[in-house]
Amino acid sequence: MWTRREWIGAAGGLGAGLLGGSAAAQFRVEISGVGATQLPIVLGRFRGEEGAPQAVSAIVRADLERSGRFRIVDTPAGLDELSTPAYTELRSRGADALVAGSVTRLSDGRFDARYKLWDVVKGQDQGGQSLAVPAADLRLAAHRIADAIYEKLTGEKGVFSTRIAYVTRGGGRYQLRITDADGEGGQVALASAEPIISPSWSPDGRELAYVSFETRKAVVWVQDLQSGARRQLANFKGTNSAPAWSPDGRELAVTLSREGGSQVFLIGRDGGSPRRITHSSAIDTEAVFSPDGKQIYFVSDRGGSPQIYRQSLGGGGAERVTFQGGYNISPALSPDGRTLAYVTRLGGNQFRVMALELASGQVSAVSDTSDDERPTFAPNGRFLIYATRSQGREVLMTSTLDGKIRTRLLSSGLDIREPVWGPFGR
Repeated sequence: MWTRREWIGAAGGLGAGLLGGSAAAQFRVEISGVGATQLPIVLGRFRGEEGAPQAVSAIVRADLERSGRFRIVDTPAGLDELSTPAYTELRSRGADALVAGSVTRLSDGRFDARYKLWDVVKGQDQGGQSLAVPAADLRLAAHRIADAIYEKLTGEKGVFSTRIAYVTRGGGRYQLRITDADGEGGQVALASAEPIISPSWSPDGRELAYVSFETRKAVVWVQDLQSGARRQLANFKGTNSAPAWSPDGRELAVTLSREGGSQVFLIGRDGGSPRRITHSSAIDTEAVFSPDGKQIYFVSDRGGSPQIYRQSLGGGGAERVTFQGGYNISPALSPDGRTLAYVTRLGGNQFRVMALELASGQVSAVSDTSDDERPTFAPNGRFLIYATRSQGREVLMTSTLDGKIRTRLLSSGLDIREPVWGPFGR
């Protein structure tokens, strides 16, 4: 995928390397906006967590606050999952729900993270959970606790325990990073002196496809995230770019120029002979699959300027989808297939994330910035992540679809590009 910021011309000569080490935490979070309604919830420090390597309650709190759906209320001291809540006092504080818990080190070195949730309004125990995990997985356990609370109180599946992938550039090096959804933790999956672009998660979350220029040309690779093993998927004559997985994980859409112009092809997950899907004299690229796998959405300038088109994989021609604006790129489909996110150019060099409701054709702005790139949906369809510049800094931004709640993940001096939200399951 060639975005408007092409990262070609980086210092070369060192090739690529797989790194097994952890990526240092490099983000701080800023939240702007509030939801139409926020549920007031009491959530304090978990008993015993001061002796753990992670402050579990702080991670849970940050997750819930970042969603924009909750407002944290002052916490009575001394609560844990075994407490009997003083409902009258909690109601007087304006609380609708209570979360309390504990973290205990076990004899085998693991940590037992426990929590319980209460409905303060109804005065009811809403259940809880115990997670016994190695110290290295305490952050993940905290995210899973936040997911469970979020789902119980909203009816929607939480995404705090999912992962994101993105590319950084600094010091003449590019790194493909895999982190928690809040930008913390994680590892460097690939480091190179040459550009890395267009990461794409497999549906099971076990592999990433991406484009690397380590051989001084655009080649599509697939990498197993557990073992680090890589394989070349597309290294044909010309450029090979913009990989996107099919929903069943059996094949990928890629953009190839092997037959002259850039066109969309399908290729099996293990490689093989590609099958051409689009046929035009224009540039066709950035294909993504519909959730049912029966259609692709892609960018084409066949009408004179870049616009987003839709085409059935069962045959037939392409139909134009975007009509507002003269320059629309980077399509992303919501998991339910109802909403298309994309980047539009406004005036001059202003680029903004938009959301198109496909059934009605209604378009709304998601972002309030003007240097946006590559939106992708969270697996619950509730949030988007994209790269942008905010207050003069390179950031990753998450936002609700209506743009009312935005979270900036601010980097410490690195260029950040190509974010993509991973699937459920980890």
